[in-house]
Amino acid sequence: MKSGIGHRGTTPARAAARGARRLAVVGAALGIVVGLSAGLAPVAMADSAQAKQWYLDDMSAEQIWKVSTGKGIKVAVIDTGVNAGTPSLKGQVLTGEVTGDVAYHATKDFTGHGTTIAEMIAGTGAGGGIQGIAPGAKILPYRVLLTSLKDKSERERTPEPAEAVRAAADSDAQIINMSIGQDTLDPDMKAAVKYAYSKGKLMFASVGNDAEKKNLVDYPAAYAGVVGVAALDESGQVGKFSEHGDFVDLSAPGLKLPYWCDASFKSYCSNGDGTSFASAYASASAALIWADHPDWTANQVLRVLIDTAGRDWPKNKPSTYLGYGVVRPARNLLKGEGNPGSANVDPITNQTTEAVGAKSGTTPSASASGSSQAPKTTSGGETSAAGSSTESSSSNNTLWIALGAVAAVIVIGGGGMAVMRARRSR
Repeated sequence: MKSGIGHRGTTPARAAARGARRLAVVGAALGIVVGLSAGLAPVAMADSAQAKQWYLDDMSAEQIWKVSTGKGIKVAVIDTGVNAGTPSLKGQVLTGEVTGDVAYHATKDFTGHGTTIAEMIAGTGAGGGIQGIAPGAKILPYRVLLTSLKDKSERERTPEPAEAVRAAADSDAQIINMSIGQDTLDPDMKAAVKYAYSKGKLMFASVGNDAEKKNLVDYPAAYAGVVGVAALDESGQVGKFSEHGDFVDLSAPGLKLPYWCDASFKSYCSNGDGTSFASAYASASAALIWADHPDWTANQVLRVLIDTAGRDWPKNKPSTYLGYGVVRPARNLLKGEGNPGSANVDPITNQTTEAVGAKSGTTPSASASGSSQAPKTTSGGETSAAGSSTESSSSNNTLWIALGAVAAVIVIGGGGMAVMRARRSR
C-alpha cells in the first residue's frame, strides 16, 4: 500500500485511493484492540508482570542471558506504536533512528499493543514491567494505520504498513516483527516485504487469531519472505484460536500472558492470548541467536531456529498448526545445537538468495536472506489483524482436528499427532 495524504503532497486521486484501501487494512486491527480489553483482570506493577511470564523459566532465560542478551541487534516493531517511556522500555527504543513520514507519533501507542510487543522482545523488566526475552536488543518503533486508530486526522497522517516495512528495510534493523494481519493480499505490502527480504531482513509475523471463525490465509504471515508464528500454551498445546495452514512456519508461547490494557499505561492485564505474543517470542529468540553469531545471515539464523525447534514429527513435513516446531533458543545457545548451513540458501525453499550481509551492509561470501512463503491469494472478505486476543481465555485451549475417523491433539512433545503439509517453493 502506498501512503499519501494531502499535507504530504498527495493528489486528490491518491488520497481517495488511500481511503478506500484503509477499509481493507484498517479493518484488521479490531482483532487487536477489542480482544485486548475485554474483561481481564489488571496486574498491578507491584505484582510484577514477570510472574505471569511462564515461558521465562521454560526457556531457561537466566542461563541464556549469560551467553546472549541480544546485544547489538535491532528489531523493528511495526505495530500500534511503542511507548518509549514505560519503565521496562526506558533506553531501549531508538526513536532517533526512525525519521521522515514514518516517524509520525511512532512512540505514541494508541492501544498498548505495540508497547507490549516491544517489551516482550527487549524490555528490561524494570519497575516490575514485562521482561524482554532479548533485553540487550534495541527497538525501532513504527506506528502504522490500523482500524483501532479512530481519530480521523491521526489516520490521515499515520503511515500504512507497507511504508513502515520499506523504512525498516532501509534501516539498520536486522529483524522486523509484524504482529498485525489481514486476510486479503495487498500488492503494496507484498512488494514492501519482497524489498525487505532482498535487503536480508529476517521477518516474523503472527498467523492470526480467527481459527475458530474463518481461518483464512493471513497476511503478512503468508507473504514470501515472512516467518509465520502460531501460539501455544504452557502445556505445549496450540491455542484453538491460532490460525493454521501452510503459512505457519514456527510456533511459540502466546497464551495466558500479561499485556498493556490500553493507551493509559496504568496497569497490565493478565491472561492475554494471541499469536502476536508468539511472533514477538520468535523475533526475540532470533535476536539472541544472531547476537551470539553476528556473522551469520538471516538464512542461517532461521535455519538454526528450525533445526532446534521442538517437534515430534519429521522436519521435512512441517505441521499446518505448529510449522517446523516450537522455538527453543536454549538448544543453540546453551547446547550448541543447530547447523547454520549455507549463508545464501533459504532454509524453507532451499533456493539460493541474493541479499546483503546481516550487519555489515555488504555482501558476504554467502549472502543473506529471510524465510520465504509462497504468496497465496484468498477469496477476499473482511480483513483481520493478528493481534492479541482474549477469545480463547477459557482453560481448554487444546485444538482437536478431525482426520477422517481420527481426532488428533496437537502438542509440542510426547505422543501427540501432528497434521502434515507439503511446503511449496516460491
